[in-house]
Amino acid sequence: MKKILFLILPFLLLSNVVRAQFTEPVKFETSVEKISDTEYYLVINATIENKWHLYSQYTNKDGSLPIVISNEDSADIFTLIGKAEESKTEKKFNKTFGVEETFFEHTATLKQKIKLLKDVKQVKIDFYGQACKEACIQIDKSFTFALDGGEIVKTTASIDERSKLLSENLKLKLKQKERLKKGTEHEGNKEKGLLSIFILGFFGGLLALLTPCVFPMIPLTVSFFTKHSENKKKGITQAILYGLFIILIYILLSLPFHFLDSLDPEILNTISTNVWLNIFFFLILAFFAFSFFGFYELTLPSSWGNKMDTASSNTGGVIGTFFMALTLAIVSFSCTGPILGSLLAGSLTSDGGAMQLSAGMVGFGTALALPFALFAMFPSWLNSLPKSGGWLNTVKVVLGFLELAFAFKFLSNADLVQHWGLLKREIFIGLWIIIFLGLALYLFKRIKFPHDGPDKKLSFGRISFGILVLSFVIYLIPGLKKTDKPNLTLLSGITPPIFYSVYPQESNCPLGLNCFKDFEEGLAYAKENNKPILLDFTGWACQNCRRMEEKVWSQNKVYNLINNNYVLISLYVDDRKPLPKEKQFNFIKNNGNIKKIKTVGDLWSTFEAINFETASQPYYVLLKTNNFNNTLEVLNTEKQYTDVDDYYNWLKVGLVNFKKDSKKEDFKSLFK
Repeated sequence: MKKILFLILPFLLLSNVVRAQFTEPVKFETSVEKISDTEYYLVINATIENKWHLYSQYTNKDGSLPIVISNEDSADIFTLIGKAEESKTEKKFNKTFGVEETFFEHTATLKQKIKLLKDVKQVKIDFYGQACKEACIQIDKSFTFALDGGEIVKTTASIDERSKLLSENLKLKLKQKERLKKGTEHEGNKEKGLLSIFILGFFGGLLALLTPCVFPMIPLTVSFFTKHSENKKKGITQAILYGLFIILIYILLSLPFHFLDSLDPEILNTISTNVWLNIFFFLILAFFAFSFFGFYELTLPSSWGNKMDTASSNTGGVIGTFFMALTLAIVSFSCTGPILGSLLAGSLTSDGGAMQLSAGMVGFGTALALPFALFAMFPSWLNSLPKSGGWLNTVKVVLGFLELAFAFKFLSNADLVQHWGLLKREIFIGLWIIIFLGLALYLFKRIKFPHDGPDKKLSFGRISFGILVLSFVIYLIPGLKKTDKPNLTLLSGITPPIFYSVYPQESNCPLGLNCFKDFEEGLAYAKENNKPILLDFTGWACQNCRRMEEKVWSQNKVYNLINNNYVLISLYVDDRKPLPKEKQFNFIKNNGNIKKIKTVGDLWSTFEAINFETASQPYYVLLKTNNFNNTLEVLNTEKQYTDVDDYYNWLKVGLVNFKKDSKKEDFKSLFK
């Protein structure tokens, strides 16, 4: 349990702070020692920041991560002879993991012996390791060595002829491509999406306010500003500044994800649909849930809070106020951490990526900061605050049930993209029924948790909320029945799709529509039947894709238009099903890096990026095949998440353009 805590805390909150403070806690230099014409030592010298540890290749695997040196991409050029020789290491027992660890302090030298298989002037190895202080960061680097001691020549990425051919085959010859960008209505929807995430973050911040870690600090902090300032005006100014710093701290936590997004537009989608990361999120949220239930306490090292508190007291002024805000963020982590973890996980699985995460963080920080500023301006309002008591623990337990329910969404994501069949729709809904039934029993005081006080008479509010939860359980029950029509539309995008069911289904396509999951097959069918194509870039773990299918496509006028007039091609960009060996290849991305196309999702995400310069889902394009050449004509603007009427009109315009362009094509054919 402690090991899980040690691993997840840096990921959820602190790794961003650590990276901002120590961009490179370990710095490297390389050199080469020649043994013979075919054997060399590749030498890596590391300089390690004070109090940081870089872990040895031989450290206990049950503790921090050991160094791994590999040459996977160059195995045909040279081989590694044994493990690298290491300089002096230290050993110390780690109480968190319960094992003795082996690590380097201050400096480290590794000498990796290699043997050449080809006559080359330079080689490259991959270096993976972990450096830790109070938090840990992963080190993932590639080092290039000039064997003759000369300058390292930057090589241009290259791929074999077969990969070049398969890469070229992904590129579509699109006519009327300018039509895609004429409509920018999805930008408005994106803004609405950011506003929604901001509101959700704000709501999460309000929930955090009502927890035992934060709520009692409101009157204490406000009193400090009003009593310890030279005048009332200065006290109010400090309180407002305190609130702004709280917001700033939570914004800063989201900034590193923007750098990831700018480096590679597909990276957040890859992260959000990664099987092991989704399982990791499931374990994190389940771990947080039981913390809220009161079975154990989730806290950061007390030394951090003490250091920040001392800094705020000694510094004073604006900087002191900042450290006070940072102290609040640290000491309240046991309550805010689980909510922030949910926000982080939820944003990464959304289509807006880093921008949505920032919007959620702004909302969260604003909700936390607002009371401090308002109560400082109007101190008399403090008298109207309810007193701390058992109700704060009740809020925590309720949040624990919500965290547990939300955790299964991430396990479901992993199950969907891997097609394990473990959490079919009805099983997922059944688990939610059990969880919310447990919440109802808790509200009616039929079950208790460790920090609950002595039994008292049920309050009106508790009874009302309990009845509301029971109503939700009743709402969920029809989801256990076999159906071919959308139900539980309030949970569209959260529950698995209808066709992912324990009951036999006639089609594995949304709503039983006739669809193709391979572009070439769908294209051939469209040509043969002279129908326009509805190209649907979707994902198994895409919430907005499910909402579109169950709330928009399910409407009769939209359903009939798709079913009767279009060839639906649904391409799942997060499908982890391996491609046949003969269809796997390497692709050179715009940044010069090589991407290995190994899975169905790799293929379709690359196909989307090449032809439509986007990595978002849902993403819809209307296309027309040309019977006289291999071109495809764009029929309307691109379309993303939207409402029923807008989507229906978009489909209608595409159909009108299809018929219009078909007449032009028929007219031209008379002169051929």
